Amino acid sequence: MIEIIDRVTNPKALENAVKRFREKGIILPTFRQQQNPELIPESIKEQLKNIGLWEINPLNLFRITWKNEPKEKGGLFGKVNYIELPKELTGVNARIILLLGKWFPTGAHKVGAAYGCLAPRIITGGFDPTTQKAVWPSTGNYCRGGAFDSKLMGTESVAILPEEMSRERFTWLRDYVGSEVIATPGCESNVKEIYDKCWEIRRTKPDYVIFNQFDEFGNAAWHYNITGKAIEEVFNSLGGKNNMAAYVSATGSAGTIAAGDYLRTIAPHIKVVASEAQQCPTLYLNGFGGHRIEGIGDKHVPWIHNVKNTDVITAIDDEDCMRIFRLFNEPEGVKQLINSGVPAEIANNLHLLGISGISNMLSAIKTAKFFELTSEDVIFTIATDSAEMYQSRLEELRDERGNYSQIQAAKDFEKCIMGASTDWMNELTYYDRKAIHNLKYFTWVEQQEKEIEDLNSMWYDRELWPKLFGQIHRWDELIEEFNERVGLLKK
Repeated sequence: MIEIIDRVTNPKALENAVKRFREKGIILPTFRQQQNPELIPESIKEQLKNIGLWEINPLNLFRITWKNEPKEKGGLFGKVNYIELPKELTGVNARIILLLGKWFPTGAHKVGAAYGCLAPRIITGGFDPTTQKAVWPSTGNYCRGGAFDSKLMGTESVAILPEEMSRERFTWLRDYVGSEVIATPGCESNVKEIYDKCWEIRRTKPDYVIFNQFDEFGNAAWHYNITGKAIEEVFNSLGGKNNMAAYVSATGSAGTIAAGDYLRTIAPHIKVVASEAQQCPTLYLNGFGGHRIEGIGDKHVPWIHNVKNTDVITAIDDEDCMRIFRLFNEPEGVKQLINSGVPAEIANNLHLLGISGISNMLSAIKTAKFFELTSEDVIFTIATDSAEMYQSRLEELRDERGNYSQIQAAKDFEKCIMGASTDWMNELTYYDRKAIHNLKYFTWVEQQEKEIEDLNSMWYDRELWPKLFGQIHRWDELIEEFNERVGLLKK
């Protein structure tokens, strides 16, 4: 049966965690505080004024929110960080809004997904930070977020990621947070090799606990409750006559797309669009392959993906993403965008979109064209991270293709953005969704030893998904009890 985390399972491990947190001065934020940072105690906010956003300090757990003040040090909290892309850039009438992961600690929202997996285990005794190591299998940002959260929660981490990921990830993991790093064969889409390493660890290292983002419902529950609420807040602030038309999310671990499950509760007509790489069209074509959109599309359907809530599949050419990445980050590219009518304030901030954010932008543009959306329609999507994570990729593109020119920028803008079409899109029927759901069998039942009864319950049990997403209300109660035992808030 799919586990619901709602009670203490190991009192001894829980007591060890309480002692460790007391010794190291660690306080856990509630999920309500991540939704609404105004609930954070004033004494903690006062201390945060002197702490850098990426600093290894337990109080930065309170910065796991979409509402951080956009500054590198000493910022507190404000409104949700987002960027709205104008028609001059997108070529469509629909309003396209991206929430920005840049202003989370580590520069990506994955610290939130990782927190949703680790914190519930600590407060129930499911993980002992004094005797166990947290293992974070990932294709990039999740293992960075997990390693960061682990460090802040007083435990050691192990990051597993493909050897062909950007070198910034490996350097940061080893040198900044001191994580053990395991590089597995292949690129972005080689997740099977990561799973094989996890099985080896399970057999040989009993003190290592694996937090697999692809099957940890804490990942999806965090996005349902935190990202979903953040999008709702932005939508309500827009004013005027608007329609929440679509939510676009790349399907990496299928955590972020769970925000669409929440948005369905407030906008039942919304189109939830799953995006993947054209070079690895697993959902679109039962396909496979390697690609360069780091953080998405991994040749399988994640266990935590509620496929029944997905309306559309779109696949994006990774070459378009790499060309736009240069367009957004090379001086000649930014100049060309401004000359083409894109407001300078927007053009100069497009570095806030990482490669997967660019892919999401293209999926949003394709969605607007496919459904013939108007200026009253709003599409929400996510920029998980920023160009800061991919400077080595920019260098590689320069070495491979030479200096970037304004002529090349004009070509890239016209072909890759204005020329985005509605090909490689599929609006799903009931049985299309079921066919995608059934693909979970081959990864999760045959390879990963999940129960077929659980696979079926995810499709047929209408109460299961709300129960899984709703766990955080119980987690908040347990966090408050845990903090009470630690005793630091009283001081």
